[in-house]
Amino acid sequence: MKGALTRYRIIAWIVGVVLVALVVVGMPLKYLGDDPVVVEAVGPAHGFLFMVYLVATFDLSRRAHWAFGRMLLVMLSGTVPFLSFWAERKVSREWVPAEEPAKSPV
Repeated sequence: MKGALTRYRIIAWIVGVVLVALVVVGMPLKYLGDDPVVVEAVGPAHGFLFMVYLVATFDLSRRAHWAFGRMLLVMLSGTVPFLSFWAERKVSREWVPAEEPAKSPV
């Protein structure tokens, strides 16, 4: 389970960063600056990485016994800029135990 969560967290961050780069940098350059270079380079990479994200999310959802609706919502979070970061954090907080405060030696 820990390996599936780690894989999901890594790919969620990668997909999130690539999607933000595509939307914040690539799309304005393409439509406002008439320069599609970033979209042509980053777009296919995001498409491939999103497929990896879907597989990692499916793997984690099966191991964690999520309901189908929850799995679908987490998968869809990779399509909205910044939402994959929030979803990753929410999923991680559920499965990673909170650190206990340090106990005093007295």
